[in-house]
Amino acid sequence: MHSRGRLRDTVTTVLPYAALAGAVVGDLAAGDDIVLLPLCSIGPALASANRSLLRVLLSGVVALLVCFVMATANGLEFQARGVVAYVAVAAVTAAAAYAASMRTRSEQERQNAERELAEVRMVADVAQQVILRPVPARIGGLDLAFSYTSAAATATIGGDLYEAVPIPGGLRAVVGDVQGKGLDGVRSAATVLGAFREAAPEAATLEQVGARLERALGRRSDSEEFVTAVLVECRDDGEVTVLNYGHPAPLIRRAEGTTEFAEPAVPGLPLGLGSLGDSEPGRCTAVLRPGDRVLLYTDGAAEARDAAGEFFPVPDHAHLLDADDLHDGLDGLRRALTAHTSGPLDDDAAMLLVRFAPTGPADPAQRLTPAGAATTALSPDSGSAA
Repeated sequence: MHSRGRLRDTVTTVLPYAALAGAVVGDLAAGDDIVLLPLCSIGPALASANRSLLRVLLSGVVALLVCFVMATANGLEFQARGVVAYVAVAAVTAAAAYAASMRTRSEQERQNAERELAEVRMVADVAQQVILRPVPARIGGLDLAFSYTSAAATATIGGDLYEAVPIPGGLRAVVGDVQGKGLDGVRSAATVLGAFREAAPEAATLEQVGARLERALGRRSDSEEFVTAVLVECRDDGEVTVLNYGHPAPLIRRAEGTTEFAEPAVPGLPLGLGSLGDSEPGRCTAVLRPGDRVLLYTDGAAEARDAAGEFFPVPDHAHLLDADDLHDGLDGLRRALTAHTSGPLDDDAAMLLVRFAPTGPADPAQRLTPAGAATTALSPDSGSAA
């Protein structure tokens, strides 16, 4: 690669002077009847293509000297034809110098833009590591994996969010989607994640975690974004509690190969819209058995469309999650998603996969349900909730 670059640089350096030599040889071969003085302007014209301003001016000076020598050899050094040739070479040199200066300026601007873009991407990468931290590979008796696919090839941060934190006897997780773009969307995502990381480990119930998130968004008077989200609490005994705030329902993939949705009977309002009514979040519970998996995902996966406008059928591809390695399962689902859309996604897609893998026997009969909580029982109906 470097040798080819050096060869190209050598060729472009020699080419203007080779053109001048060709003009001299052509003039000598043509004899006295044909004078090729104007061909001396080829040298600076070629130099303007990719040489610096100084080298273009140097090739112009050399071209004028060669033109004068050729004119003298033909007895035209001070005649009209010779003077016209000098003017032509000088004019072409001036135009070539202008073109070279504009090209150099454009290259400098492009390099500056690329440098600024690289710096912005570096800052975005750091911000992403702060806002969207990698989730632990295992918490208690639960294995985890996550995937984030941006709708833009150059983007690293979007409006989707995810997090999982350990609690005594299990974990609490959130997956959400800010209904807004740009910096306001990123700030809203950071607000939700910050409140969740603070509240999830210490709140007595999942409902209290949701209330903290609602209050955190309510304190942001500078933004009107709302956030669809699911809060999930997975216990080491296999009990799963889901609070749904207007978000796609989590999918449960049973170890025996059936699929169901953890979908509440009545959906709740998104976070940030709690002031519009007294609606409680949609709530449901389920019990996991060893090997069962829970997939949390955002609208970017559930609402991805193909060329015919059909949504991506997440349950139809749930078998991909059966892979022993959770990351392999998410990779397979992501490939199926991009194949469905036949191109870039229209929206970011975040996915969090949790597998119940207790180290000892679990006794589902010992699970507890908070008093007074309305629950929706799930049945192993492929692709739908009971």
